Amino acid sequence: MAKKEVDGEGLNIPNRIKALPVKRPGPIVAAVIVVLLAAMLIQGLITNPRLDWPTVWKYLFNENVLEGIRYTLELTVISMVVAIILSVILAIMRKSINPVLRGVSWFFIWFFRGTPVYTQLIFWGLFAVLIPKISLGIPFTSVEFWSIDSNVVVTAFNAAWIGLALNEAAYLSEIVRAGLEAVDPGQTEAAKALGMNRTLIMRRIVLPQAMRIIIPPTGNETIGMLKTTSLVTAVPFTLELQFATNAIANRIYKPIPLLLVACFWYLLITSILMVVQSRLEAHFGKGFDARPVGTKGKQTPLPGKTDGEPKDDVDKLNQTTFVGLNA
Repeated sequence: MAKKEVDGEGLNIPNRIKALPVKRPGPIVAAVIVVLLAAMLIQGLITNPRLDWPTVWKYLFNENVLEGIRYTLELTVISMVVAIILSVILAIMRKSINPVLRGVSWFFIWFFRGTPVYTQLIFWGLFAVLIPKISLGIPFTSVEFWSIDSNVVVTAFNAAWIGLALNEAAYLSEIVRAGLEAVDPGQTEAAKALGMNRTLIMRRIVLPQAMRIIIPPTGNETIGMLKTTSLVTAVPFTLELQFATNAIANRIYKPIPLLLVACFWYLLITSILMVVQSRLEAHFGKGFDARPVGTKGKQTPLPGKTDGEPKDDVDKLNQTTFVGLNA
């Protein structure tokens, strides 16, 4: 009864206003429409005979398709590892005090970002035509110490990952540079005051903090690289997933079911990469996200708060009581 008197429920107040919550039918109507559209889409995918689901299940684990997945993953991993290493080097060169290093880095990024990756892959496929022999000797003379046929070194597989890696490095270098510039310059100054050299500062101070900003777009670029491997037919390299499914489709004259097979595997691999990306973001984001302080539910109420309110809410962390201290 006391509770009601406090709330005013038990008092005889004339002309009391009975406030009701505002009805919002919009979200409910939108949810119903979305559910209906999704149900129609699923029903159409299941019942459409032109999709030929039996053929999809037949070739989903075909040996040629599985081999194409293996080559696709190899191209993605090798290209991204090489591109990440090159991008860090290029980003550091862009921040160098040496104008030659800055100029070379700028030209590399300008060229590989300014031309389509498909065109670059075609050039790498014609590398043996442009440069028939790779040799080592004295520059600007005919003296050679070692030489090898270009076809032996730059095979179709090597040309594919080299072309993908160089193109990706140009984009990743700008991501890395943005991450490096986001670190507070005071961190570098403090490290210099402690006697650390530039290399150690970059490796121990700047890069670990920049990774929080670099990881999310790099994860997106990795997923993009997985799908960009379908362009290596320009080299030509004919063992990756998209070409493998196209070859089967051309043989049995059923392109749509084999496109669904390729979509299934690309979606599956992309989903796994997204999970890995989220874990990496959580790892490198440690110490940057606001977290409650203390044991949840074991703190006394803050000044002016009731027992029913959270004791360790993040929004209330700035409410500090100074006992026995005067600022």
